[in-house]
Amino acid sequence: MDYLYNECDRVGLKIYLFIDEYDHFTNNILSDAARLKEYQGETHGTGYLRTFFDTIKAGTYSSIERVFITGVSPVTLDDLTSGFNIGTNYSLAKGFNEMVGFTEQEVREMLTYYSQYYEFNHTIDELIEIMKPYYDNYCFALKAYGETTMYNSNMVLSFLYKYIDEGCELPQQMLEDNIRVDYNKLRMLIRKDKEFAHDASIIQTLVSKGYVVGELKEGFPAEDIANNSNFLSLLYYFGMVTIGGFYRGKPRFVIPNEVVREQVYSYLLDNYHDNQLYTDMDELSRLEENMAYDGEFKPFFQFIADSIYTFASQRDRQKGESFVHGYTLALTSLCCYYRPISELDNQNGYADVFLRPRCEIYKDMEHSYIIELKYLKNQASKAEVEAAVSQAEAQVCRYAETVNVNDNIGHTTLHKVYVVYRGVEMVACDEVQ
Repeated sequence: MDYLYNECDRVGLKIYLFIDEYDHFTNNILSDAARLKEYQGETHGTGYLRTFFDTIKAGTYSSIERVFITGVSPVTLDDLTSGFNIGTNYSLAKGFNEMVGFTEQEVREMLTYYSQYYEFNHTIDELIEIMKPYYDNYCFALKAYGETTMYNSNMVLSFLYKYIDEGCELPQQMLEDNIRVDYNKLRMLIRKDKEFAHDASIIQTLVSKGYVVGELKEGFPAEDIANNSNFLSLLYYFGMVTIGGFYRGKPRFVIPNEVVREQVYSYLLDNYHDNQLYTDMDELSRLEENMAYDGEFKPFFQFIADSIYTFASQRDRQKGESFVHGYTLALTSLCCYYRPISELDNQNGYADVFLRPRCEIYKDMEHSYIIELKYLKNQASKAEVEAAVSQAEAQVCRYAETVNVNDNIGHTTLHKVYVVYRGVEMVACDEVQ
């Protein structure tokens, strides 16, 4: 590099230097806590990366005119500032909000273009309606919130390729495997959520409440990556949460879409499995099929309840409602026949889980469900259980009458189901006729 920029300077040429995935090695190293010293050696003192950026910095005084650096995590930015302190961080700048990803208008233009050359079986509006909950809703700048949302470009292109390749039929899987692998790189970083095992866990809060509130940081040193105060920012930069408004002056973060929600729930299940909360996925899949085609929902929820009761650790039991709710959501998220919507917002309140049928894929499925999940403490009396059942029956009936639900059940029969737990024991599961 030193030779190159000096030679360019000698002949009067200017260099525009692009560095992509500058943090690739960093993310690999930081996923293994034992390699943190290796990272520090590369980015401090006479380490290779530190020296490399020192060389680039020296070149900016001669032939290196501009340097544009892109990556994912913000950890190395802080570590390199003393060696490369002439850069400006535009990661959270409003003017760059629409730089990465597609706006809905751009997606529509793309679909319109390809519809001229292929016989689409769906209108542009229908495809947008299908894609939006899975791929949209990213916001990359606090000051841009409320103006527009961005679609994940990789996911959109993957969907469009499969749609055309499969004769303009909807793909069964909305998440491409190569995208799933990208998210799996987060597994070890998510393990660094030290509070995962406690009520204050960011992951648990995301699942049980649907949002978290915190500070968005532009950068931090690698040795601080495991700090609780930085974990939320890591989730944001890796696309696991996005800006979803403000609460009491602080940014509010939400899971952006259903593809990411599936990943978050998968990580949650992995953590449960690491704690011996085992799930027979083949059996769960069979029960789900029976629920979708035969209306047999009780065995599905009994399976979940048995898993919770049999394998839940003492720490899980102490979490109470957040654990029961989170584990139920995590398992229902793996349903291929449904798109689970947690805390469905409607004019009459919130339903815990609406299992929206994927009729566009499984055209012959017959049943959909809206579930009211109630949790009582271990000491709850029989009268308290009966009161919870009565309340759940009234709530699930009210939710089932909403326009939002009726517009999303297609030709299926909607079942109004309530599930009541006392501690980690399911004490009621039935349907309101």
